[in-house]
Amino acid sequence: MKSDIEIARSIELVKIKQIAREYGIPVDEISNYGRYIAKVPETLIDEERVKNSNLILVTAITPTKAGIGKTTVSIGLALGLNKIGKKAVCALREPSLGPCFGMKGGAAGGGYAQVLPMDKINLHFTGDFHAITSAHNMIAALLDNYMYQNKDNGFALKDVLWNRVLDVNDRGLRYIVTGLGGKSNGITRESSFDITPASEIMAILCLAKDENDLRRRIENILLGFTVDNKPFTVKDLGVAGAITVLLKDALSPNLVQTTEHTPAFVHGGPFANIAHGCNSVLATKLAMTFGDYAVTEAGFGADLGAEKFYNIKCRKAGLQPKLTVIVATAQGLKMHGGVEVDKIKEPNMDGLKQGVRNLDKHIENLRSFGQTVVVAFNRYANDADEELDFVRRHCEEMGVGFAVNNAFLEGGEGAVELANLVVDTIENNPSKPLEYTYNEDDSVEEKVEKVASRLYGAKQVLFAPAAQKKLRMIKELGYTRFPICIAKTQYSFSNDPKLYGVAKDFNFGVRDIVINAGAEMLVIVAGEIMRMPGLPKEPQALHIDIVNGEIEGLS
Repeated sequence: MKSDIEIARSIELVKIKQIAREYGIPVDEISNYGRYIAKVPETLIDEERVKNSNLILVTAITPTKAGIGKTTVSIGLALGLNKIGKKAVCALREPSLGPCFGMKGGAAGGGYAQVLPMDKINLHFTGDFHAITSAHNMIAALLDNYMYQNKDNGFALKDVLWNRVLDVNDRGLRYIVTGLGGKSNGITRESSFDITPASEIMAILCLAKDENDLRRRIENILLGFTVDNKPFTVKDLGVAGAITVLLKDALSPNLVQTTEHTPAFVHGGPFANIAHGCNSVLATKLAMTFGDYAVTEAGFGADLGAEKFYNIKCRKAGLQPKLTVIVATAQGLKMHGGVEVDKIKEPNMDGLKQGVRNLDKHIENLRSFGQTVVVAFNRYANDADEELDFVRRHCEEMGVGFAVNNAFLEGGEGAVELANLVVDTIENNPSKPLEYTYNEDDSVEEKVEKVASRLYGAKQVLFAPAAQKKLRMIKELGYTRFPICIAKTQYSFSNDPKLYGVAKDFNFGVRDIVINAGAEMLVIVAGEIMRMPGLPKEPQALHIDIVNGEIEGLS
């Protein structure tokens, strides 16, 4: 079979204005970035259409390091819905250069279910990530300058909470010292870098309602505390206008096309293991404005992305998904059934039977939100019919809809079974109104304990001294009503990445809490999770090159 990039190159793209015109998007309102990409202003959102659209979330079982194929299923489902005569649009996150050149690869789908042009989407795209990186680091530079220029006036911050970001996996920047080499180089202090998808600016962009809300949130960013223990914000720094200017174009969602020329909004890119893992509210609402069915996804497993999609994004944006699709693979289930990773491609019914407990736990969790759930079995070439039939029967016994997804190999035609199941389920058994895991007026400790115990299976939550200090700070500042965003490993329900399957009765350790006052959420840092990933022994960069003028190795 052709590689992803070979398939992408084989598709003859349609001009983006034609894609827009066919779906009723006013072409005079959009701004072209070349022939095949455009920015669509958020002013085109029609809240009445949003209410009448069918929002579908695609999530997954706990992933393996090879991934589960959520994006491919999301795109494939949109293709399948259009194939059966429905008007469907998908809304996805933008890829990060970190995993693209690191271990995971890109995030534009795969096979014959991709968003195009995949090379541009996976690389610099429309510059949104660069704008977010620049805005974040501009605040850091302006803050350092403010401290340097005013140090003789008695101004100082006893705690600086704002670090820097870069969209590159670079473990050497996790902990650094700035201002070395003499007084003219600024104030010497410890600092750090996160990856751009973990930036609070990224979260703000993805949650902002419009330009005014964007600016309001930027003003509220907490930068640190003065020596007399007063909070110091971007508003105090006086630069919110300048930062909003840097993000003005990035705020508008990006319109591209699929391998079968249906529209897709690709905008924002927070990771679900270290951030809230959902594309922008604006992109989702544009997809709902122009599609009778809007397909979106949330990152990693349902314990991460889906939980945050409901408890943060839907709560704040007033969204009500009609259905949740959970993606499973035979390989992933076998790994969670105790099969060694290097043997999960081999038939193993015992491992599969043990592994479906991971799927069952996720379905139980999703149902706790009031969601109707269907299973999309993402089929691989080496999957045995016996394995597929077992998972189908298991889902039927649970009263859960089941369909095989072959969109990777067959495009929309390979997702027709799934599309028909989705339409039938929404028409006859749509999800109930969302039931959140916690209430806004719960204490922060209660919020963490409810998610950890009810959704993860933890016995108790243990807050480290640094986290306890932040809890006191949060209460004093009046931020206790913010939703929580738990940063933990994506490979387990627990905070131990090697505890596969369904973890139970474990201690859930919270190391720190990051206050995102602008994004209006609290990032709960659990276990050993790093907000700046490192590169693997053999990074994807080793396989990316230009050959005869064509990019090779992107996936």
